[in-house]
Amino acid sequence: MISTSNVSLQYGGRKLFDNVNIKFTPGNCYGLIGANGAGKSTFLKILSGEIEPNTGDVIITPGERLAVLKQDHFEFDEHEVIKTVMMGHVRLFEIMAEKDELYAKADFTDEDGIKAAELEGEFAELNGWEAESDAATLLMGLGITEELQGKKMKELTGSEKIKVLLAQSLFGKPDILLLDEPTNHLDVKSKTWLENFLMNFDSTVIVVSHDRHFLNKICTHVADIDFSKIQLFVGNYDFWYESSQLALQMAKDSNKKKEEKIVELQNFIARFSSNASKAKQATSRKKQLDKLTLDDIKPSSRKYPFVGFKPEREAGNDLLRVENLSKTVDGVKLLDNVTFIVNKGDKIAFTGTNELAKTTLFKILMGEMEPDSGEFKWGITTSQAYLPNDNAEYFNNVDCSLVDWLRQFSEEKAESFIRGFLGRMLFSGEEALKKASVLSGGEKVRCMLSKMMLSNANVLILDEPTNHLDLESITAINNGLTSFTGTILFTSHDHQLVETVANRIIEITPKGLMDKVMTYDEFVENDEIQKQLELMYK
Repeated sequence: MISTSNVSLQYGGRKLFDNVNIKFTPGNCYGLIGANGAGKSTFLKILSGEIEPNTGDVIITPGERLAVLKQDHFEFDEHEVIKTVMMGHVRLFEIMAEKDELYAKADFTDEDGIKAAELEGEFAELNGWEAESDAATLLMGLGITEELQGKKMKELTGSEKIKVLLAQSLFGKPDILLLDEPTNHLDVKSKTWLENFLMNFDSTVIVVSHDRHFLNKICTHVADIDFSKIQLFVGNYDFWYESSQLALQMAKDSNKKKEEKIVELQNFIARFSSNASKAKQATSRKKQLDKLTLDDIKPSSRKYPFVGFKPEREAGNDLLRVENLSKTVDGVKLLDNVTFIVNKGDKIAFTGTNELAKTTLFKILMGEMEPDSGEFKWGITTSQAYLPNDNAEYFNNVDCSLVDWLRQFSEEKAESFIRGFLGRMLFSGEEALKKASVLSGGEKVRCMLSKMMLSNANVLILDEPTNHLDLESITAINNGLTSFTGTILFTSHDHQLVETVANRIIEITPKGLMDKVMTYDEFVENDEIQKQLELMYK
């Protein structure tokens, strides 16, 4: 078990944490959430001992081992992959090194023999004989093949290194596991493997992630950083989000009879307890949920942007025809005779392992890049709005306020009108007058969304729209795209966004397209489709 006692931390005049007292117990997985800048990663560093709080203590049950997902991708460059994983269990790896040193001695004494026997006993207690095979199993689950396991870390790609460091943190079944954005750069198979691993992990897990699907699958509790405190809630992220929204509505409906509120709360709890994603926790979670009262559910201070796209006109049936598009970039063929038709009402998620191929397709469709061969034609009733993966060109060398920046994309020039769109994206008051050149990555994306909303387009093209965004903005985009009545072409690593928005999946592979009218979960869970895809990637 890991807990904090009166932990406080202040940077300059800003208080991140104020006398935080919280207890994380074995067998539970806690999703640590909070607005950007609330201190999620900082709190994990306090728990791991990397950062000392101004006041208070972190208490870990004596004898329990804590493991952390390392963020330095170059720290282990000179070590073999398999050994890097085993280094996750520091004591076990020390024993292995001590044993090797002893047995290598030319003058092996009786004293050395006694020491070796002690080490062998501790080695066996820590399951040392299974260490290498356990490490290999973790690596295979995350997609690091046997061929790569004997190489040095410096020979691996960035995404492969991330998987190895993740395996390192999981190695040896730590009692307490701290994970900061563990799904970054993981493919679908690796994410699914990690979800299943953590769902069956009996130790304490505390995780920070912007992946709502991941949080919903693995979390038994949510730890919400708000008002410099951390409050625990039973359930996953969706339960926390909907309960906080319910609490907000209840607060607004102050005249509503308490009996009606209780019925509403009971219906809400019943729906979530029956949908518990982790089977072995379903019963205990239901018991915890059944104990909730009106006072347990509290509104959050978190502010959500509003994302809403309204087409100026309805598109006709002839939307987009793409025929035999091919494109090679830097000697690599990204698109090879790509052909498809977009129908009215399609919300198409483009998937595939090659990110550049999807971005290139979108750039061609938006006229920002010429294909090597083939053609495409938009229907005359269509209008397009585009959110690029890289929006730097819209903000580089721009020395104007957000109001003036957005005004250039609007037919209506009145400041009150422009401020209305910025306000929806949480740029209110003085925020709307800040320079466009000093925005963070997330703020730039929110500005681009305002630009898209102003266009009133009936076709939206979005290339990784959740990049740089916090959970609140991601939720707002999800809601906006779900309710949009036009056509959408998009790509995203956010599983929940793809599952709830897309009604058609097109996977771009080196050997052509896999085009299916179905939801994303149906697509990834269909064994026949996945077998076909494996062949298309060989």
